[in-house]
Amino acid sequence: MAHPLSYLTEQLNQWRQEGTYQRLRVLQSESAAESRFDGKDVINLASNNYLGLTTHPKLREAALEATRKFGVGSGAVRTISGTMSLHLELEERIARFKNVEACVVFQSGFAANAGTVSAILGPEDHIISDELNHASIIDGCRLSRAKIHVFPHKDVAAAEKILAELDGVSGRKLLISDGVFSMDGDIGPLPGLVEAAEKHGAIMMVDDAHASGVLGRCGRGTIDHFGVHGRVQVQVGTLSKAVGVLGGYVCGSRDLIEYLYHRARPFLFSTSHPPAVAASCLAAFDVLEQEPERIQALWDNTKYFKAGLASAGFNTGMSETPITPVIVGEAKLAHELSQALFEEGVLATGIGFPTVAKGKARVRTIVTATHTKAELDRALEAFRKVGKKLGLV
Repeated sequence: MAHPLSYLTEQLNQWRQEGTYQRLRVLQSESAAESRFDGKDVINLASNNYLGLTTHPKLREAALEATRKFGVGSGAVRTISGTMSLHLELEERIARFKNVEACVVFQSGFAANAGTVSAILGPEDHIISDELNHASIIDGCRLSRAKIHVFPHKDVAAAEKILAELDGVSGRKLLISDGVFSMDGDIGPLPGLVEAAEKHGAIMMVDDAHASGVLGRCGRGTIDHFGVHGRVQVQVGTLSKAVGVLGGYVCGSRDLIEYLYHRARPFLFSTSHPPAVAASCLAAFDVLEQEPERIQALWDNTKYFKAGLASAGFNTGMSETPITPVIVGEAKLAHELSQALFEEGVLATGIGFPTVAKGKARVRTIVTATHTKAELDRALEAFRKVGKKLGLV
């Protein structure tokens, strides 16, 4: 009799034959501009560590001090006995930073999106969602059991058309978009979406994971970038990317946050952040406001690297941010490019279906504020060399 999970082995073997099987690379050093993976020192273009805060001295010291004072864990979920003073201090700090009434921190950005959408909507409601929204949004939509209406990427007119067709239909409406799209690096059309939501009485929600620490004053995100404060009812952000630590958060009205305390399942059923995580996140917000030159360095490096890829003849799609895909088409070719780059001393991960659409596989790169020009030049030379070898340029 066949093993009941033999179909998984068959699928894995198929991926190996197709050249799309991926083995996890193992980080053996700090997550930095240059890191050690699988015993090899490489320029790291695969990290979300936009500002280099994973190794910032202030964050390290905050984590150590909190561990010495509070221990290594909270011991419970937030609603039992796991809400520590550090958690409340962090939430209050984020709320001030984002110019909102209140904030709640989740264990991850994924949990923040999925937990919020599924908590505030039900089967009688409607969600209007960009086709390229993050998987955590998609899962939250499905968990809510609301009726899902998908509009073409960044097509404000199409989103408004759906909203107009729902005028007079029972149920709440939620219009939701990424602030920065994680695979293509383009910025969501927030002004138009906000206007459409207001016109048709919809809740406006933005996932600002890849805009946090990158866009807006001191990294306040796309709401600040576009000046739409007070017009986005639900703001989601992350503590795992530019902030350099771990977690996600939701910002909005005090009533929204109190409601999530009672109904967001990831909040209700997950142990709260360790003291070291909360303390280092607090330190990160100090750095964001005190060291704006880091964000400037990030954008300087981004422009330099994009220009280098473009001059070499690579297709970087519609990127407007440090997320810069090198689009090659087929998944097998993307993984071949990634492997060849690694052999040349550059880590840039191949990404294919189902993360991106078939035929749009790419190697995704993200430069950071802490990459040197010399490192970026070495990376660009590796891209040129490997690109020619694979017939991409």
